[in-house]
Amino acid sequence: MLQTGLEKNTNEFFLEDAKNLSLILDEVGKVIVGQEHMTRSLLVGLLTGGHVLLEGLPGLAKTLAVKTLAQVLDTKFQRIQFTPDLLPSDLIGTMIYREETGDFVPRKGPLFANIVLADEINRAPAKVQSALLEAMAEKQVTIGETTFQLEEPFLVLATQNPIEQEGTYPLPEAQLDRFMFKLKVKYPSREQERIILERMASPSKPTVHVVSSAKSILQMREHVEQIYVDERIKEYILRIVMATRPGNELSASEVKPEALREIQEGVQIGASPRATIFLSKAAKAHALLEQRAYVTPDDIKAVAPEILRHRLILSFEAEAKRIDTDSLVFKLLESVTVP
Repeated sequence: MLQTGLEKNTNEFFLEDAKNLSLILDEVGKVIVGQEHMTRSLLVGLLTGGHVLLEGLPGLAKTLAVKTLAQVLDTKFQRIQFTPDLLPSDLIGTMIYREETGDFVPRKGPLFANIVLADEINRAPAKVQSALLEAMAEKQVTIGETTFQLEEPFLVLATQNPIEQEGTYPLPEAQLDRFMFKLKVKYPSREQERIILERMASPSKPTVHVVSSAKSILQMREHVEQIYVDERIKEYILRIVMATRPGNELSASEVKPEALREIQEGVQIGASPRATIFLSKAAKAHALLEQRAYVTPDDIKAVAPEILRHRLILSFEAEAKRIDTDSLVFKLLESVTVP
């Protein structure tokens, strides 16, 4: 009877979480049109503590989506415009001298927020990028000789423009690996853009209300950890990641041999163990969004492209043939045996 009671209690948690997440999506949808995948991915990042890199042209509502999500959750939001003259202290803060006491006291920077938008991260020099990515990894910053923990939930959403390369400092692969997701934000459809035109060009702009909180997000994070992942699903994740690494031999029952050769020939360096961890975590959060207490192969397939696309370093042959990582990931998911 005790076990039955626990299962009932757990199911009630999942149903309540699913309802809460649906309210958040609906509220954000009052402002953001046609970017449901981006909004859902931002929620997956919040539910897992995984940071997100957004790549897309200007004007596709990246900043508006992040700001609206922060308003709906009643969390502190900060936007940092990255520029070549930015300094690490402009992010984390600095020590200032207080004349009346004769002491140095910390002045905290914009990183002390729940949701931080790092706009055009590739326009700042390496030292600034490193300061941000260290905060992402350690969830803490050091000002002077004092270390400060960043308040949870803490999520960094970084944007970069895919076409303007002049005056930029591209993120190295090791730093890109810190991001759980790399999302490619696309244009809305014609019908969606018509709705955008009617909403945003009218005198009365749409507004949103607070429907959740930072505390609720932290509670849902605990519930995400309880979502069931079968051993066969874990093996499926391992097959996907192992297939990206050149030299790994997988049996014909695990992946199609012809496809495996093509994938491994197109990859110079495969996905790291961090990809394995992120696939499991993101799949659990995706299952919760789908109102399930267990992970299916479809959850893995849904999150795999955003997790793998920035972790695969292509070989010279693949680049010469103009093969991109997205096409390799698509072939990978088609070829690996599904449990």
